[in-house]
Amino acid sequence: MSLAFIQSSIADDMISVDEVIRKSLHSEVILINQVADYIINSGGKRLRPALVLMSAGLFGQIKAAHHELAAIVEFIHTATLLHDDVVDESSMRRGRATANSIFGNAASVLVGDFVYSRAFQMMVNIQDMRVMDVLAEATNIIAEGEVLQLLNCHNADVSDEAYLKVIHYKTAKLFEAATRLGAIVSGASKNDEIALSNYGMHLGTAFQLIDDVLDFSGETETIGKNLGDDLAEGKPTLPLLYAMRNGTKTQSDTIRHAIEEGGLTELPAVMESVKSTGALEHVRSLAKNEAEMACKSIQHFQPSLYRNLLIELASFAVERTF
Repeated sequence: MSLAFIQSSIADDMISVDEVIRKSLHSEVILINQVADYIINSGGKRLRPALVLMSAGLFGQIKAAHHELAAIVEFIHTATLLHDDVVDESSMRRGRATANSIFGNAASVLVGDFVYSRAFQMMVNIQDMRVMDVLAEATNIIAEGEVLQLLNCHNADVSDEAYLKVIHYKTAKLFEAATRLGAIVSGASKNDEIALSNYGMHLGTAFQLIDDVLDFSGETETIGKNLGDDLAEGKPTLPLLYAMRNGTKTQSDTIRHAIEEGGLTELPAVMESVKSTGALEHVRSLAKNEAEMACKSIQHFQPSLYRNLLIELASFAVERTF
């Protein structure tokens, strides 16, 4: 089952989510509309809003409240992208120039703030304290993850545990919030809510681990960003940490220097080391384990289209090339 099939299965509901997004993003300030439209229309898998819908589908009909929540989750993700690309000085995302490279850093940061605040306005309109609690916590933890990642940059002595903490905060937390919200608004039991929360956390972790693999093994045209972007920023991702521990002294020294100094001067040698030490296979294996744990979390749900879609999404997360 492909991502296209998963997306087609919820296509009508995603159209409703897109309508909410476009209506809610409108501003009288032209620049806000230009930047917001640019990033919303720049493609992307829209996995996080899809997770809200599929999780809700486990419990019955997907309603307008779910569309609203899905849009809120996408807004939070969009705001983090706008800010991330400024912090990382990125020039390409999803195969297109980043918003900051077109409109400038100031516009990207300020429009990111607008998107965040609009998300919180929409949360208030839902008038559900549980929803607000989950989203406020997720937004705060994502910010902590960004700062942790910043602290880890150019540090070749980061432990696997410290790196995984960044993943859980920066990426997996919003996946977890999306699946939890689908359960909450559907009136699910506490056990079902926890199960879907665990599914989202493991899926998000698997997704980010594969992103780290693709940074050294993908094709620029396919993954939509430049190879070695993380290395250029001095980010000590798991493939690098594994290769540094398991390579020769020369390989280890090269990777350490590349992390500490940043840049892409040593990218060919680093990529060769990452491949020859089995680092990519190791991280893929970890991602597969996370995907299996995600699926295990929802095994108790009755067989249905939406449970099948969630299971297939976990498979896609580790098998994808983009």
